[in-house]
Amino acid sequence: MKISITMGKITTKFSIKDLENLSGIKAHTIRIWEKRYGILHPMRTDTNIRYYDSDNLKKLLNVVLLHKHGYKISKIGTLNDEEIPKMVRQIVSEKSAKSHAINAFKLAMMNFDQSIFYSTFDSLLAEKPFNMVFYEVFLPLLDEIGMLWQTGTVTPAHEHFVCNLVRQKVFCQTEKIDKIAPTRTDRTFILFLPQSEVHEMGLMYLHCEILSKGYKSIYLGEGIPLSSLREMKNLFSDITFVSYFTVEPKAEEVDTYLDKVYAQVMDENSELWIFGKRSQSIEKSRARLTVFNSLRNAVELL
Repeated sequence: MKISITMGKITTKFSIKDLENLSGIKAHTIRIWEKRYGILHPMRTDTNIRYYDSDNLKKLLNVVLLHKHGYKISKIGTLNDEEIPKMVRQIVSEKSAKSHAINAFKLAMMNFDQSIFYSTFDSLLAEKPFNMVFYEVFLPLLDEIGMLWQTGTVTPAHEHFVCNLVRQKVFCQTEKIDKIAPTRTDRTFILFLPQSEVHEMGLMYLHCEILSKGYKSIYLGEGIPLSSLREMKNLFSDITFVSYFTVEPKAEEVDTYLDKVYAQVMDENSELWIFGKRSQSIEKSRARLTVFNSLRNAVELL
């Protein structure tokens, strides 16, 4: 598999702490590599503050991949800037391709460069089905971006940029499947998010998986009042309601919210599937309720 990482002139500046967060290599190790082997070439601002550009970041990510594959830093330090990416392309295997793709997506994010994202995604999709790309690359990528956002390495703009591109790919895959008439009529899935919950990526992907299994799946998205869910029972029977609790309801309000769902929406023919971090706050046991630890578990059940 080939993933080529190229970019034009950019102005992004990174501190050594940023490089540590993005590469997973400790700052003091990066300094050793830099001073002893000339791996990186920092620059200085007008006020004499050291910084690194995206060329340095790209090189460091490639160096890390080579190092993980057994190449000694002393050997890597003798290679020129053309030889390093060439060696990376030669050693990228099924296992390392995932790491290399995540690095490429991070570079796309830092430079707001859709072309890197698209070319990397196309290379991945040529080798494996979309569901494997989502599980093996997109989910780890989004987890990393969440941590990078918490450490201040990336801004909300970076996070939204990449999340919207991932969302776009999920939409495209869903559209292909949604054009096919359902083949299973024993159950209808209705997917929704509680009021004020905005983290919908997992729910969007699950909608795609449900459709691919031949079921009718209706994606309602965020901010759905319970009264609207109740009205769905006038149109469909044997409904499985599916929701994702990431930040809402609040941990102390989860059981109260579910009490309302059962009182206003559920009946003896309904089921409720819950995902997300807040689902771990559920204390009361309820009939026809399934709490999932992962998307894969739900897909296997389908």
